[in-house]
Amino acid sequence: MLDGNPHRASRPAVTASPSAARSEIALTGVYEISKILTSASRLEIMLASVVNLLASFMQMRHGVIALLDDDGIPDLAVGAGWTEGTAERFQASLPEKAVGQVVATGMPLVVPNVAAHPLFTADDVARLAGESDETVSFIGVPIRIDSRVVGTLTIDRACDRQAMARLDFDVRFLVMVANLIGQTVQLHRVLARDRERLMAESHRLQKELDDYRPRGGVTPVAGVVGDSPAIRSLIDKIAVVARSRSPVLLRGESGTGKELFARAIHDLSACAAGPFIKVNCAALPESVLESELFGHEKGAFTGAIAARKGRFELAHGGTLFLDEIGEMSPVFQAKLLRVLQEGEFERVGGTRTVKVQVRLVTATNRNLEEAVARGEFRADLYYRINVVPVFLPPLRDRKSDIPLLSREFLARFNAENDRSLVLSPDALEVLGACCFPGNVRELENCVRRAATLAAGPAVAARDFACRNDQCASAILWQGRQPQPGGPPVPQAPMPHLAPNPAARPGAAGLGEPALPAAAPMVSADFGEAAPSGNGTERERLIEAMERAGWVQARAARLLGLTPRQIGYALRKHGIDIKRF
Repeated sequence: MLDGNPHRASRPAVTASPSAARSEIALTGVYEISKILTSASRLEIMLASVVNLLASFMQMRHGVIALLDDDGIPDLAVGAGWTEGTAERFQASLPEKAVGQVVATGMPLVVPNVAAHPLFTADDVARLAGESDETVSFIGVPIRIDSRVVGTLTIDRACDRQAMARLDFDVRFLVMVANLIGQTVQLHRVLARDRERLMAESHRLQKELDDYRPRGGVTPVAGVVGDSPAIRSLIDKIAVVARSRSPVLLRGESGTGKELFARAIHDLSACAAGPFIKVNCAALPESVLESELFGHEKGAFTGAIAARKGRFELAHGGTLFLDEIGEMSPVFQAKLLRVLQEGEFERVGGTRTVKVQVRLVTATNRNLEEAVARGEFRADLYYRINVVPVFLPPLRDRKSDIPLLSREFLARFNAENDRSLVLSPDALEVLGACCFPGNVRELENCVRRAATLAAGPAVAARDFACRNDQCASAILWQGRQPQPGGPPVPQAPMPHLAPNPAARPGAAGLGEPALPAAAPMVSADFGEAAPSGNGTERERLIEAMERAGWVQARAARLLGLTPRQIGYALRKHGIDIKRF
Protein backbone atom coordinates (compact mmCIF):
# COMPACT_ATOMS: atom_id res chain seq x y z
CA MET A 1 0.00 0.00 0.00
CA LEU A 2 1.29 3.52 -0.93
CA ASP A 3 1.99 5.97 1.88
CA GLY A 4 1.73 9.14 -0.21
CA ASN A 5 5.47 9.49 -0.82
CA PRO A 6 6.01 9.52 -4.62
CA HIS A 7 9.74 8.90 -4.24
CA ARG A 8 9.17 5.79 -2.16
CA ALA A 9 6.70 4.44 -4.71
CA SER A 10 9.06 4.88 -7.63
CA ARG A 11 12.16 3.43 -5.90
CA PRO A 12 13.68 0.70 -8.11
CA ALA A 13 13.94 -2.91 -6.86
CA VAL A 14 17.26 -3.90 -5.26
CA THR A 15 19.18 -6.44 -7.33
CA ALA A 16 21.75 -8.87 -6.02
CA SER A 17 25.41 -8.01 -6.52
CA PRO A 18 27.47 -10.10 -8.96
CA SER A 19 29.48 -11.60 -6.09
CA ALA A 20 26.28 -12.66 -4.26
CA ALA A 21 24.92 -14.23 -7.46
CA ARG A 22 28.16 -16.16 -7.97
CA SER A 23 28.10 -17.36 -4.37
CA GLU A 24 24.57 -18.67 -4.82
CA ILE A 25 25.60 -20.45 -8.03
CA ALA A 26 28.60 -22.01 -6.26
CA LEU A 27 26.44 -23.22 -3.37
CA THR A 28 23.97 -24.79 -5.78
CA GLY A 29 26.82 -26.36 -7.74
CA VAL A 30 28.45 -27.89 -4.67
CA TYR A 31 25.08 -29.25 -3.55
CA GLU A 32 24.34 -30.89 -6.91
CA ILE A 33 27.86 -32.31 -7.18
CA SER A 34 27.67 -33.77 -3.66
CA LYS A 35 24.47 -35.57 -4.65
CA ILE A 36 26.23 -37.11 -7.64
CA LEU A 37 29.25 -38.20 -5.59
CA THR A 38 27.10 -39.91 -2.95
CA SER A 39 25.11 -41.97 -5.45
CA ALA A 40 25.65 -45.72 -5.76
CA SER A 41 27.21 -45.55 -9.23
CA ARG A 42 30.50 -46.59 -10.73
CA LEU A 43 33.30 -44.11 -9.94
CA GLU A 44 34.03 -43.27 -13.59
CA ILE A 45 30.35 -42.55 -14.29
CA MET A 46 30.08 -40.29 -11.24
CA LEU A 47 33.16 -38.29 -12.23
CA ALA A 48 31.92 -37.92 -15.80
CA SER A 49 28.62 -36.60 -14.45
CA VAL A 50 30.52 -34.07 -12.31
CA VAL A 51 32.37 -32.72 -15.37
CA ASN A 52 29.11 -32.55 -17.28
CA LEU A 53 27.50 -30.58 -14.43
CA LEU A 54 30.47 -28.19 -14.22
CA ALA A 55 29.86 -27.21 -17.83
CA SER A 56 26.46 -25.81 -16.80
CA PHE A 57 27.94 -23.68 -14.00
CA MET A 58 31.14 -22.42 -15.63
CA GLN A 59 32.21 -20.96 -18.94
CA MET A 60 34.34 -23.88 -20.09
CA ARG A 61 35.02 -25.74 -23.29
CA HIS A 62 36.37 -29.03 -21.94
CA GLY A 63 36.98 -30.56 -18.54
CA VAL A 64 38.95 -33.63 -17.46
CA ILE A 65 39.32 -35.37 -14.10
CA ALA A 66 42.54 -37.42 -13.99
CA LEU A 67 43.43 -39.85 -11.20
CA LEU A 68 46.85 -41.31 -10.40
CA ASP A 69 47.68 -44.79 -9.18
CA ASP A 70 49.77 -45.48 -6.08
CA ASP A 71 52.97 -44.95 -8.09
CA GLY A 72 51.91 -41.47 -9.27
CA ILE A 73 51.22 -42.60 -12.85
CA PRO A 74 48.00 -41.39 -14.55
CA ASP A 75 45.58 -44.28 -14.23
CA LEU A 76 42.22 -42.80 -15.22
CA ALA A 77 41.02 -39.79 -17.18
CA VAL A 78 37.31 -38.96 -17.35
CA GLY A 79 35.37 -36.22 -19.08
CA ALA A 80 31.81 -35.46 -20.08
CA GLY A 81 30.34 -38.32 -22.08
CA TRP A 82 32.94 -40.83 -20.85
CA THR A 83 32.59 -44.43 -22.00
CA GLU A 84 34.94 -47.39 -22.01
CA GLY A 85 35.68 -46.69 -25.67
CA THR A 86 36.54 -43.01 -25.18
CA ALA A 87 38.81 -43.44 -22.14
CA GLU A 88 42.03 -43.18 -24.18
CA ARG A 89 40.84 -39.98 -25.87
CA PHE A 90 40.51 -38.18 -22.53
CA GLN A 91 43.89 -39.52 -21.44
CA ALA A 92 45.54 -38.17 -24.60
CA SER A 93 43.90 -34.74 -24.23
CA LEU A 94 45.78 -33.94 -21.01
CA PRO A 95 48.70 -31.45 -21.32
CA GLU A 96 51.39 -33.58 -19.72
CA LYS A 97 53.73 -30.85 -18.43
CA ALA A 98 50.95 -28.68 -17.02
CA VAL A 99 49.31 -31.58 -15.21
CA GLY A 100 52.71 -32.71 -13.96
CA GLN A 101 53.35 -29.31 -12.38
CA VAL A 102 49.97 -29.34 -10.60
CA VAL A 103 50.77 -32.81 -9.19
CA ALA A 104 54.35 -31.88 -8.24
CA THR A 105 53.55 -28.57 -6.54
CA GLY A 106 50.12 -29.44 -5.16
CA MET A 107 49.02 -25.92 -6.13
CA PRO A 108 46.44 -24.64 -8.64
CA LEU A 109 47.78 -23.62 -12.04
CA VAL A 110 46.18 -20.72 -13.97
CA VAL A 111 47.34 -20.00 -17.51
CA PRO A 112 45.54 -17.09 -19.29
CA ASN A 113 46.95 -18.00 -22.73
CA VAL A 114 48.17 -21.56 -23.32
CA ALA A 115 49.80 -20.60 -26.64
CA ALA A 116 52.25 -18.31 -24.86
CA HIS A 117 53.11 -20.59 -21.95
CA PRO A 118 56.16 -22.92 -21.90
CA LEU A 119 54.24 -25.75 -20.18
CA PHE A 120 52.09 -26.28 -23.29
CA THR A 121 53.50 -27.78 -26.46
CA ALA A 122 52.22 -27.01 -29.95
CA ASP A 123 50.28 -30.29 -29.88
CA ASP A 124 48.70 -29.32 -26.55
CA VAL A 125 47.63 -25.96 -27.96
CA ALA A 126 46.22 -27.58 -31.09
CA ARG A 127 44.17 -30.07 -29.02
CA LEU A 128 42.83 -27.40 -26.67
CA ALA A 129 42.09 -24.71 -29.26
CA GLY A 130 40.94 -27.01 -32.03
CA GLU A 131 40.17 -25.11 -35.21
CA SER A 132 39.23 -21.95 -33.29
CA ASP A 133 41.44 -18.84 -33.38
CA GLU A 134 40.33 -17.83 -29.85
CA THR A 135 42.77 -17.41 -27.02
CA VAL A 136 42.41 -20.41 -24.71
CA SER A 137 43.02 -20.25 -20.96
CA PHE A 138 43.64 -23.19 -18.65
CA ILE A 139 42.88 -23.89 -14.97
CA GLY A 140 44.14 -26.96 -13.14
CA VAL A 141 43.65 -27.79 -9.44
CA PRO A 142 44.95 -30.79 -7.46
CA ILE A 143 42.75 -33.56 -6.05
CA ARG A 144 44.02 -34.57 -2.62
CA ILE A 145 43.61 -37.37 -0.13
CA ASP A 146 44.91 -35.81 3.08
CA SER A 147 48.22 -34.20 1.99
CA ARG A 148 48.86 -36.50 -0.99
CA VAL A 149 47.91 -35.44 -4.52
CA VAL A 150 46.01 -38.28 -6.21
CA GLY A 151 44.76 -36.48 -9.32
CA THR A 152 43.84 -33.26 -11.06
CA LEU A 153 40.73 -31.41 -12.18
CA THR A 154 41.42 -29.31 -15.28
CA ILE A 155 39.28 -27.13 -17.53
CA ASP A 156 40.00 -24.96 -20.55
CA ARG A 157 37.92 -22.12 -21.98
CA ALA A 158 37.98 -19.08 -24.24
CA CYS A 159 39.83 -16.21 -22.59
CA ASP A 160 37.71 -13.05 -22.52
CA ARG A 161 37.13 -10.11 -20.19
CA GLN A 162 34.22 -11.79 -18.34
CA ALA A 163 36.23 -14.95 -17.73
CA MET A 164 39.19 -13.00 -16.39
CA ALA A 165 36.93 -11.02 -14.03
CA ARG A 166 35.72 -14.17 -12.28
CA LEU A 167 39.02 -16.06 -12.41
CA ASP A 168 39.69 -16.06 -8.64
CA PHE A 169 36.14 -17.18 -7.90
CA ASP A 170 36.35 -20.04 -10.42
CA VAL A 171 39.63 -21.30 -8.95
CA ARG A 172 38.17 -21.37 -5.42
CA PHE A 173 35.07 -23.14 -6.69
CA LEU A 174 37.13 -25.80 -8.51
CA VAL A 175 39.24 -26.36 -5.37
CA MET A 176 36.05 -27.07 -3.39
CA VAL A 177 34.87 -29.53 -6.04
CA ALA A 178 38.31 -31.19 -6.09
CA ASN A 179 38.12 -31.66 -2.29
CA LEU A 180 34.76 -33.41 -2.64
CA ILE A 181 36.17 -35.62 -5.38
CA GLY A 182 39.17 -36.50 -3.18
CA GLN A 183 36.91 -37.69 -0.36
CA THR A 184 34.88 -39.82 -2.78
CA VAL A 185 38.00 -41.37 -4.35
CA GLN A 186 39.34 -42.20 -0.89
CA LEU A 187 36.08 -43.93 0.07
CA HIS A 188 36.01 -45.96 -3.14
CA ARG A 189 39.63 -47.04 -2.72
CA VAL A 190 39.05 -48.08 0.89
CA LEU A 191 35.98 -50.08 -0.13
CA ALA A 192 37.84 -51.66 -3.05
CA ARG A 193 40.72 -52.75 -0.82
CA ASP A 194 38.29 -54.00 1.80
CA ARG A 195 36.34 -55.94 -0.82
CA GLU A 196 39.50 -57.55 -2.17
CA ARG A 197 40.62 -58.48 1.34
CA LEU A 198 37.22 -59.96 2.19
CA MET A 199 37.05 -61.92 -1.05
CA ALA A 200 40.57 -63.26 -0.52
CA GLU A 201 39.68 -64.28 3.02
CA SER A 202 36.47 -65.89 1.77
CA HIS A 203 38.37 -67.88 -0.85
CA ARG A 204 40.94 -68.95 1.73
CA LEU A 205 38.32 -70.13 4.18
CA GLN A 206 36.32 -71.83 1.44
CA LYS A 207 39.44 -73.70 0.35
CA GLU A 208 40.06 -74.70 3.94
CA LEU A 209 36.49 -75.97 4.13
CA ASP A 210 36.88 -77.90 0.88
CA ASP A 211 40.15 -79.46 2.02
CA TYR A 212 38.95 -80.24 5.53
CA ARG A 213 38.46 -83.91 6.35
CA PRO A 214 37.08 -84.72 9.80
CA ARG A 215 39.26 -87.18 11.71
CA GLY A 216 36.68 -88.61 14.04
CA GLY A 217 32.94 -88.54 14.49
CA VAL A 218 30.67 -85.58 14.03
CA THR A 219 31.37 -82.63 16.32
CA PRO A 220 28.55 -82.54 18.88
CA VAL A 221 26.40 -79.43 18.53
CA ALA A 222 23.82 -78.62 21.17
CA GLY A 223 20.27 -78.76 19.88
CA VAL A 224 21.13 -80.16 16.44
CA VAL A 225 19.41 -83.50 15.79
CA GLY A 226 20.31 -85.55 12.74
CA ASP A 227 22.79 -88.00 11.30
CA SER A 228 22.25 -87.58 7.55
CA PRO A 229 25.21 -86.89 5.23
CA ALA A 230 23.88 -83.34 4.64
CA ILE A 231 23.78 -82.50 8.34
CA ARG A 232 27.15 -84.14 9.06
CA SER A 233 28.78 -82.09 6.28
CA LEU A 234 27.16 -78.92 7.62
CA ILE A 235 28.39 -79.51 11.16
CA ASP A 236 31.92 -80.16 9.87
CA LYS A 237 31.85 -76.79 8.07
CA ILE A 238 30.49 -75.04 11.15
CA ALA A 239 33.38 -76.44 13.19
CA VAL A 240 35.91 -74.99 10.73
CA VAL A 241 34.19 -71.63 10.31
CA ALA A 242 33.92 -71.11 14.07
CA ARG A 243 37.72 -71.01 14.43
CA SER A 244 38.04 -67.49 12.98
CA ARG A 245 36.20 -64.21 13.58
CA SER A 246 35.20 -63.83 9.93
CA PRO A 247 31.57 -62.80 9.33
CA VAL A 248 29.30 -65.72 8.45
CA LEU A 249 26.13 -65.56 6.35
CA LEU A 250 23.69 -68.43 6.99
CA ARG A 251 21.48 -69.03 3.96
CA GLY A 252 18.55 -71.36 3.61
CA GLU A 253 14.81 -71.67 3.56
CA SER A 254 12.63 -70.60 6.44
CA GLY A 255 12.49 -73.21 9.19
CA THR A 256 15.89 -74.83 8.55
CA GLY A 257 17.31 -73.77 11.94
CA LYS A 258 19.47 -70.75 11.14
CA GLU A 259 19.37 -69.44 14.70
CA LEU A 260 20.37 -72.85 16.04
CA PHE A 261 23.44 -73.01 13.81
CA ALA A 262 24.33 -69.39 14.61
CA ARG A 263 24.40 -70.40 18.27
CA ALA A 264 26.54 -73.42 17.33
CA ILE A 265 29.09 -71.13 15.64
CA HIS A 266 29.25 -69.04 18.80
CA ASP A 267 29.61 -72.07 21.10
CA LEU A 268 32.45 -73.53 19.02
CA SER A 269 34.33 -70.23 18.63
CA ALA A 270 36.96 -68.52 20.75
CA CYS A 271 34.37 -66.01 21.97
CA ALA A 272 32.09 -68.70 23.44
CA ALA A 273 32.63 -67.20 26.90
CA GLY A 274 31.15 -63.92 25.69
CA PRO A 275 27.46 -63.11 25.17
CA PHE A 276 25.34 -64.37 22.27
CA ILE A 277 22.94 -61.60 21.25
CA LYS A 278 20.29 -62.08 18.57
CA VAL A 279 18.11 -59.58 16.69
CA ASN A 280 15.36 -60.27 14.16
CA CYS A 281 15.70 -57.38 11.70
CA ALA A 282 12.32 -58.08 10.08
CA ALA A 283 10.40 -57.87 13.35
CA LEU A 284 11.27 -54.25 14.16
CA PRO A 285 10.58 -50.97 12.29
CA GLU A 286 13.63 -48.99 11.19
CA SER A 287 13.32 -46.33 13.92
CA VAL A 288 13.16 -48.97 16.66
CA LEU A 289 15.84 -51.12 15.05
CA GLU A 290 18.38 -48.28 15.21
CA SER A 291 17.81 -47.86 18.93
CA GLU A 292 17.90 -51.63 19.47
CA LEU A 293 21.23 -52.06 17.70
CA PHE A 294 23.05 -48.87 18.68
CA GLY A 295 21.30 -47.88 21.90
CA HIS A 296 20.15 -44.37 22.81
CA GLU A 297 20.85 -41.58 25.25
CA LYS A 298 18.40 -40.17 27.74
CA GLY A 299 16.00 -37.76 26.03
CA ALA A 300 16.99 -38.84 22.51
CA PHE A 301 13.30 -39.24 21.66
CA THR A 302 9.92 -39.36 23.34
CA GLY A 303 9.93 -42.14 25.90
CA ALA A 304 13.73 -42.34 26.23
CA ILE A 305 13.69 -41.75 29.98
CA ALA A 306 17.13 -43.28 30.51
CA ALA A 307 20.25 -44.15 28.56
CA ARG A 308 20.21 -47.67 27.11
CA LYS A 309 22.89 -49.87 25.60
CA GLY A 310 22.26 -51.32 22.15
CA ARG A 311 22.77 -54.90 21.01
CA PHE A 312 26.22 -54.11 19.58
CA GLU A 313 27.41 -52.96 23.00
CA LEU A 314 25.77 -55.90 24.74
CA ALA A 315 27.49 -58.30 22.32
CA HIS A 316 30.97 -56.84 22.91
CA GLY A 317 33.42 -59.72 23.18
CA GLY A 318 30.84 -62.20 21.92
CA THR A 319 28.61 -62.87 18.91
CA LEU A 320 25.84 -60.76 17.38
CA PHE A 321 23.30 -62.67 15.27
CA LEU A 322 21.26 -60.56 12.82
CA ASP A 323 18.42 -62.68 11.47
CA GLU A 324 16.53 -61.72 8.28
CA ILE A 325 19.16 -59.13 7.36
CA GLY A 326 17.78 -59.04 3.81
CA GLU A 327 14.71 -57.17 5.12
CA MET A 328 16.69 -54.07 6.14
CA SER A 329 15.95 -50.83 4.31
CA PRO A 330 18.75 -49.35 2.13
CA VAL A 331 19.01 -46.34 4.47
CA PHE A 332 19.65 -48.51 7.51
CA GLN A 333 22.03 -50.73 5.52
CA ALA A 334 24.32 -47.69 5.12
CA LYS A 335 24.29 -47.11 8.90
CA LEU A 336 25.08 -50.75 9.57
CA LEU A 337 27.91 -50.75 7.03
CA ARG A 338 29.77 -48.04 8.92
CA VAL A 339 29.65 -50.06 12.15
CA LEU A 340 30.88 -53.20 10.41
CA GLN A 341 33.57 -51.22 8.58
CA GLU A 342 34.95 -49.19 11.47
CA GLY A 343 33.80 -51.13 14.52
CA GLU A 344 32.40 -47.95 16.06
CA PHE A 345 29.14 -46.01 16.28
CA GLU A 346 27.26 -43.38 18.27
CA ARG A 347 24.13 -44.03 20.27
CA VAL A 348 20.93 -42.41 19.04
CA GLY A 349 20.99 -38.85 20.35
CA GLY A 350 24.61 -39.15 21.52
CA THR A 351 27.96 -37.79 20.36
CA ARG A 352 30.39 -40.15 22.12
CA THR A 353 31.89 -42.76 19.81
CA VAL A 354 31.54 -46.32 21.10
CA LYS A 355 34.00 -48.97 19.91
CA VAL A 356 33.03 -52.65 19.98
CA GLN A 357 34.50 -55.98 18.95
CA VAL A 358 31.90 -58.57 18.02
CA ARG A 359 31.71 -61.70 15.89
CA LEU A 360 28.96 -61.09 13.31
CA VAL A 361 26.68 -63.87 12.11
CA THR A 362 23.83 -62.98 9.77
CA ALA A 363 21.04 -65.02 8.18
CA THR A 364 18.53 -64.64 5.37
CA ASN A 365 16.19 -66.71 3.27
CA ARG A 366 16.23 -64.14 0.45
CA ASN A 367 18.29 -64.28 -2.73
CA LEU A 368 20.66 -61.42 -1.94
CA GLU A 369 22.29 -61.52 -5.39
CA GLU A 370 18.95 -60.69 -7.01
CA ALA A 371 18.31 -58.02 -4.35
CA VAL A 372 21.68 -56.38 -5.16
CA ALA A 373 20.89 -56.45 -8.89
CA ARG A 374 17.53 -54.75 -8.23
CA GLY A 375 19.14 -52.10 -6.00
CA GLU A 376 17.33 -53.32 -2.88
CA PHE A 377 20.50 -54.43 -1.08
CA ARG A 378 23.83 -52.60 -1.01
CA ALA A 379 26.65 -54.38 -2.80
CA ASP A 380 29.26 -53.14 -0.30
CA LEU A 381 27.24 -54.53 2.61
CA TYR A 382 26.80 -57.80 0.71
CA TYR A 383 30.57 -58.21 0.43
CA ARG A 384 30.98 -57.31 4.10
CA ILE A 385 28.58 -59.96 5.48
CA ASN A 386 29.07 -62.66 2.84
CA VAL A 387 32.67 -63.54 3.72
CA VAL A 388 31.80 -67.16 4.56
CA PRO A 389 28.42 -68.28 3.21
CA VAL A 390 26.98 -71.43 4.78
CA PHE A 391 23.98 -73.07 3.12
CA LEU A 392 21.56 -74.96 5.36
CA PRO A 393 19.92 -77.98 3.70
CA PRO A 394 16.11 -78.15 3.57
CA LEU A 395 14.43 -81.06 5.32
CA ARG A 396 13.60 -82.77 2.01
CA ASP A 397 17.36 -83.20 1.45
CA ARG A 398 17.79 -84.95 4.81
CA LYS A 399 14.75 -87.22 4.99
CA SER A 400 16.65 -89.81 7.01
CA ASP A 401 16.65 -87.31 9.90
CA ILE A 402 12.83 -87.11 10.02
CA PRO A 403 12.40 -90.08 12.42
CA LEU A 404 15.08 -88.69 14.78
CA LEU A 405 13.59 -85.20 14.72
CA SER A 406 10.04 -86.50 15.15
CA ARG A 407 10.97 -88.54 18.23
CA GLU A 408 12.83 -85.55 19.68
CA PHE A 409 9.82 -83.26 19.23
CA LEU A 410 7.50 -85.87 20.73
CA ALA A 411 9.85 -86.29 23.71
CA ARG A 412 9.70 -82.53 24.32
CA PHE A 413 5.90 -82.64 24.08
CA ASN A 414 5.75 -85.50 26.60
CA ALA A 415 8.02 -83.63 29.03
CA GLU A 416 5.91 -80.48 28.81
CA ASN A 417 2.56 -82.25 29.14
CA ASP A 418 3.47 -85.16 31.43
CA ARG A 419 2.58 -87.83 28.84
CA SER A 420 4.35 -90.90 27.46
CA LEU A 421 3.29 -91.04 23.82
CA VAL A 422 5.26 -92.91 21.16
CA LEU A 423 5.19 -92.82 17.37
CA SER A 424 3.64 -95.84 15.69
CA PRO A 425 5.26 -97.31 12.53
CA ASP A 426 2.43 -96.04 10.33
CA ALA A 427 2.88 -92.55 11.80
CA LEU A 428 6.56 -92.59 10.83
CA GLU A 429 5.52 -93.73 7.36
CA VAL A 430 3.20 -90.73 7.00
CA LEU A 431 5.93 -88.34 8.15
CA GLY A 432 8.52 -89.86 5.81
CA ALA A 433 6.21 -89.42 2.82
CA CYS A 434 5.76 -85.66 3.37
CA CYS A 435 8.04 -83.05 1.82
CA PHE A 436 7.59 -80.42 4.61
CA PRO A 437 8.02 -77.18 2.65
CA GLY A 438 8.13 -75.41 6.02
CA ASN A 439 11.10 -77.63 6.97
CA VAL A 440 11.89 -78.49 10.59
CA ARG A 441 9.51 -75.88 11.97
CA GLU A 442 6.61 -77.43 10.07
CA LEU A 443 7.62 -80.95 11.17
CA GLU A 444 7.54 -79.90 14.81
CA ASN A 445 4.15 -78.29 14.34
CA CYS A 446 2.85 -81.44 12.67
CA VAL A 447 4.12 -83.75 15.45
CA ARG A 448 2.78 -81.53 18.24
CA ARG A 449 -0.65 -81.25 16.62
CA ALA A 450 -0.92 -84.99 16.16
CA ALA A 451 0.26 -85.64 19.72
CA THR A 452 -2.29 -83.18 21.09
CA LEU A 453 -5.15 -84.96 19.28
CA ALA A 454 -3.91 -88.52 19.85
CA ALA A 455 -6.47 -90.58 21.80
CA GLY A 456 -4.37 -93.67 22.45
CA PRO A 457 -0.93 -94.33 23.91
CA ALA A 458 0.68 -93.96 20.49
CA VAL A 459 0.48 -91.33 17.76
CA ALA A 460 -1.08 -93.09 14.77
CA ALA A 461 -1.39 -92.18 11.11
CA ARG A 462 -5.03 -91.16 11.55
CA ASP A 463 -3.99 -88.43 14.02
CA PHE A 464 -2.19 -86.38 11.37
CA ALA A 465 -3.87 -83.44 9.64
CA CYS A 466 -3.10 -84.71 6.13
CA ARG A 467 -5.11 -87.88 6.85
CA ASN A 468 -8.11 -85.77 7.81
CA ASP A 469 -7.96 -83.39 4.83
CA GLN A 470 -6.77 -80.54 7.08
CA CYS A 471 -3.16 -80.15 5.95
CA ALA A 472 -2.25 -76.45 5.89
CA SER A 473 0.48 -77.02 3.30
CA ALA A 474 -2.12 -77.83 0.67
CA ILE A 475 -3.12 -74.16 0.74
CA LEU A 476 -0.05 -72.29 2.02
CA TRP A 477 2.42 -73.86 -0.40
CA GLN A 478 0.22 -74.36 -3.45
CA GLY A 479 2.42 -74.15 -6.53
CA ARG A 480 5.18 -72.28 -4.68
CA GLN A 481 8.85 -72.93 -5.25
CA PRO A 482 10.90 -72.49 -2.09
CA GLN A 483 13.42 -69.67 -2.45
CA PRO A 484 16.52 -70.50 -0.44
CA GLY A 485 19.45 -68.16 -0.21
CA GLY A 486 21.34 -70.21 -2.76
CA PRO A 487 20.46 -71.71 -6.13
CA PRO A 488 16.90 -73.03 -6.62
CA VAL A 489 16.40 -76.65 -5.73
CA PRO A 490 13.97 -79.16 -7.27
CA GLN A 491 10.54 -79.13 -5.74
CA ALA A 492 9.57 -82.18 -3.71
CA PRO A 493 6.02 -83.57 -3.97
CA MET A 494 3.45 -81.31 -2.40
CA PRO A 495 -0.20 -80.42 -2.95
CA HIS A 496 -0.78 -78.23 -5.99
CA LEU A 497 -4.52 -77.57 -5.74
CA ALA A 498 -6.32 -75.44 -3.20
CA PRO A 499 -9.83 -76.48 -2.19
CA ASN A 500 -12.50 -75.12 -4.49
CA PRO A 501 -14.49 -72.45 -2.64
CA ALA A 502 -17.61 -73.61 -4.45
CA ALA A 503 -17.30 -77.17 -3.21
CA ARG A 504 -19.74 -78.31 -0.55
CA PRO A 505 -18.59 -81.08 1.76
CA GLY A 506 -20.54 -84.25 1.19
CA ALA A 507 -22.12 -83.11 -2.09
CA ALA A 508 -20.75 -85.51 -4.69
CA GLY A 509 -20.59 -84.14 -8.18
CA LEU A 510 -21.12 -80.48 -7.16
CA GLY A 511 -18.17 -78.12 -7.08
CA GLU A 512 -15.51 -80.87 -7.16
CA PRO A 513 -12.08 -79.68 -8.29
CA ALA A 514 -10.92 -81.10 -11.58
CA LEU A 515 -7.87 -83.34 -11.69
CA PRO A 516 -4.63 -81.57 -12.58
CA ALA A 517 -3.87 -81.62 -16.29
CA ALA A 518 -0.56 -83.25 -15.54
CA ALA A 519 1.40 -84.29 -12.47
CA PRO A 520 5.09 -84.06 -13.39
CA MET A 521 6.35 -85.07 -9.99
CA VAL A 522 7.90 -88.09 -8.35
CA SER A 523 5.92 -90.13 -5.87
CA ALA A 524 7.48 -90.18 -2.45
CA ASP A 525 5.76 -93.51 -1.78
CA PHE A 526 6.49 -95.43 -4.95
CA GLY A 527 9.56 -93.74 -6.41
CA GLU A 528 7.95 -93.64 -9.87
CA ALA A 529 6.40 -91.03 -12.08
CA ALA A 530 2.82 -90.01 -11.40
CA PRO A 531 0.16 -90.35 -14.13
CA SER A 532 1.38 -88.70 -17.29
CA GLY A 533 -1.71 -86.65 -17.96
CA ASN A 534 -2.46 -88.36 -21.28
CA GLY A 535 -6.06 -89.47 -21.78
CA THR A 536 -9.29 -88.35 -20.16
CA GLU A 537 -9.68 -87.33 -16.58
CA ARG A 538 -11.38 -90.65 -15.75
CA GLU A 539 -8.53 -92.63 -17.33
CA ARG A 540 -5.90 -90.70 -15.41
CA LEU A 541 -7.83 -91.22 -12.20
CA ILE A 542 -7.99 -94.99 -12.77
CA GLU A 543 -4.30 -95.09 -13.68
CA ALA A 544 -3.41 -93.33 -10.42
CA MET A 545 -5.57 -95.71 -8.40
CA GLU A 546 -3.94 -98.72 -10.08
CA ARG A 547 -0.47 -97.39 -9.28
CA ALA A 548 -1.48 -96.74 -5.68
CA GLY A 549 -2.93 -100.22 -5.19
CA TRP A 550 -6.41 -98.66 -4.95
CA VAL A 551 -5.46 -96.77 -1.78
CA GLN A 552 -7.14 -93.38 -2.10
CA ALA A 553 -4.67 -91.46 0.11
CA ARG A 554 -1.69 -92.63 -1.96
CA ALA A 555 -3.43 -91.90 -5.25
CA ALA A 556 -4.28 -88.43 -3.94
CA ARG A 557 -0.60 -87.72 -3.31
CA LEU A 558 0.27 -88.91 -6.82
CA LEU A 559 -2.22 -86.47 -8.34
CA GLY A 560 -1.56 -83.59 -5.95
CA LEU A 561 -5.05 -83.81 -4.42
CA THR A 562 -6.40 -84.28 -0.92
CA PRO A 563 -8.15 -87.57 0.01
CA ARG A 564 -11.51 -85.78 0.09
CA GLN A 565 -10.99 -84.33 -3.38
CA ILE A 566 -10.11 -87.69 -4.90
CA GLY A 567 -13.19 -89.19 -3.18
CA TYR A 568 -15.34 -86.58 -4.94
CA ALA A 569 -13.68 -87.39 -8.27
CA LEU A 570 -14.22 -91.15 -7.88
CA ARG A 571 -17.92 -90.68 -7.19
CA LYS A 572 -18.26 -88.15 -10.02
CA HIS A 573 -16.90 -90.61 -12.61
CA GLY A 574 -18.68 -93.64 -11.10
CA ILE A 575 -15.48 -95.57 -10.39
CA ASP A 576 -15.93 -98.49 -8.02
CA ILE A 577 -13.20 -99.03 -5.45
CA LYS A 578 -11.53 -102.42 -5.82
CA ARG A 579 -11.21 -104.35 -2.59
CA PHE A 580 -8.35 -106.79 -1.95
